[in-house]
Amino acid sequence: MRPALLSICVVLLAAGPVAAGTTAFVGARLIPVDGPEIPDGILVIKDGVISRIGACDQVKIPAGATAIDAASRTIMPGLVDTHSHIGGFRAADKSGPLQPGVRIRDGLNVFDAGYRRAVAGGLTTLNVMPGSGYLSSGQTIYLKMRRTGPGTKIFTPRDLAYTSADGQRVLGGLKMANGTNSQRKPPFPGTRAKSAYLVRESFIKAQEYAAKIEAADGDTGELPPRDLDLETLVEVLNGERVVHHHTHRADDIMTVLRLQQEFGFKVVLHHLSEGWKVADQIAAAGAACSLINIDSPGGKLEAAELRFETGAVLAAAGVLVAYHTDDWITDSRLFLRSAALGVRGGLDRATALKSVTLNGAIMLDLDDRIGSLTKGKDADFIVLDGDPLSVYTRVLQTWVEGEMVFDYNDPADRLHAEGGQGAAKDMEPFLCCYENGGES
Repeated sequence: MRPALLSICVVLLAAGPVAAGTTAFVGARLIPVDGPEIPDGILVIKDGVISRIGACDQVKIPAGATAIDAASRTIMPGLVDTHSHIGGFRAADKSGPLQPGVRIRDGLNVFDAGYRRAVAGGLTTLNVMPGSGYLSSGQTIYLKMRRTGPGTKIFTPRDLAYTSADGQRVLGGLKMANGTNSQRKPPFPGTRAKSAYLVRESFIKAQEYAAKIEAADGDTGELPPRDLDLETLVEVLNGERVVHHHTHRADDIMTVLRLQQEFGFKVVLHHLSEGWKVADQIAAAGAACSLINIDSPGGKLEAAELRFETGAVLAAAGVLVAYHTDDWITDSRLFLRSAALGVRGGLDRATALKSVTLNGAIMLDLDDRIGSLTKGKDADFIVLDGDPLSVYTRVLQTWVEGEMVFDYNDPADRLHAEGGQGAAKDMEPFLCCYENGGES
């Protein structure tokens, strides 16, 4: 039986923004992701963190809390997109194929309307990447989708970024790629073998650079000249930065795994159109996989064998699987559909829900903060009007750190959710073959 609300103020879900403090969502269908669903539950958030979660007859609503009647609604964790290009994807330039020291955050526009589309789709965390027309096009950045736009305090990418525990380091990975995208005229490689050669050569230089720094033992006179590219690759070798690697064909996937074994870096494989062919090898390497689902024909030749079944095949082999948008390739507003298409391809429901939440958080090393409705984690969640895997379901609200950042009942937010004049006038599209002969 649902506990009496006593003197607690009960607010209808559609009533608009809720004041700061302790808030309880009452009567919702809760999908924690890391545990069984709760048909009639209570979710309590306090100071931007989940403080209580459970069935209505088991959870006590704190005195003085604002209670929201969430009956007939579904609440699940905010969605995690492991591969997005919202806000500007350009980092490296045409001067060379390997530029790991370039930072995508120096080219991001936090006022881009794409962030409003993202929260309209329920996305609360993004891994924003440079493009893949290079063997390495630079450093990615992990963003928390706090409210952007006029009247906010968000002015720079750092205002959105996840940072290290001490607040000193902006978190992100390193974008790398192989296959056809990076095969261009010199100084770019013209073949797959030369591509692997250049990557191997760069990692060897990074190993030598690290050895010189260690040998200097703090003596500034003995330190090698600072090299931003090699610094970044040393971070990769030290396990401080994950490689997010664009790769489609089975032979290209195996090349990445050989390089991973040779240099010992942590890698998340992205796209994997032919990942179903080498699922056991991927599992043996311990590599995680971030997949894309595209439900219409076309695109590049090396993605011709992309299948909905890939997620199920990889998961059955023991691989950690997530989906991503590659926005604009897949619109952020339709991200939940990727999980649904995974189910169509044979993926079980529980893994499908994790594939857009907790599994992505694990790949970004953020699962201690996000990805599930767990006590102590950030209050990042979405409110739906139906099942998350139904094409008819809408995202009604998106909450980040206990603040509502999207409300479907707000006309300005609805504009970004549904489209129309003025919804995305300042956006720069990221399209396959938009630049550099085929970035994605």
